[in-house]
Amino acid sequence: MPFSYYDRLSARDKKIYRASDAILRIDLPDIAALGPLAVAIEPVLIEANRAAVQRASQVLVDAINAQLKTPPIRVKVLERRPSNSYGELHGLYEPEEERERAVISVWMRTAQKVQVVKFRTFLRTLLHEVCHHLDYEHYKLAETFHTEGFYARESALLRELLGEKQP
Repeated sequence: MPFSYYDRLSARDKKIYRASDAILRIDLPDIAALGPLAVAIEPVLIEANRAAVQRASQVLVDAINAQLKTPPIRVKVLERRPSNSYGELHGLYEPEEERERAVISVWMRTAQKVQVVKFRTFLRTLLHEVCHHLDYEHYKLAETFHTEGFYARESALLRELLGEKQP
């Protein structure tokens, strides 16, 4: 079932949306090798060590891109989430344009209470932004939409990295 904004898309974008929606899982050649890289983020996140969280996140993202042979991404971990009347921004994917490579920005502290976010929330946000990158670079989609398939890919990747069973 498409999300409500689907009806407002152009015919071209509806085709892209449907293609994205049909992809439910990211087929990584060696997911077992990535799990330890993902869980290595947790202790440095708990310590609130921004530079170490950024390094650990970059290692994970680099390994995902290496397995899929997709272009590298620069990961930036920032402190406090920006917010406005619409809510808080958790992460941001900026595709490669004028810069050398695409950039993912993720924030490690909540906007209101300035608390370090929970590991699972942080990892899900990081993977969400990676999924946007993969839409462009791995699946060669002209746009990256939030579809049920997109969220299924994100959730499956999170569970696989954490060694959890798929529903």
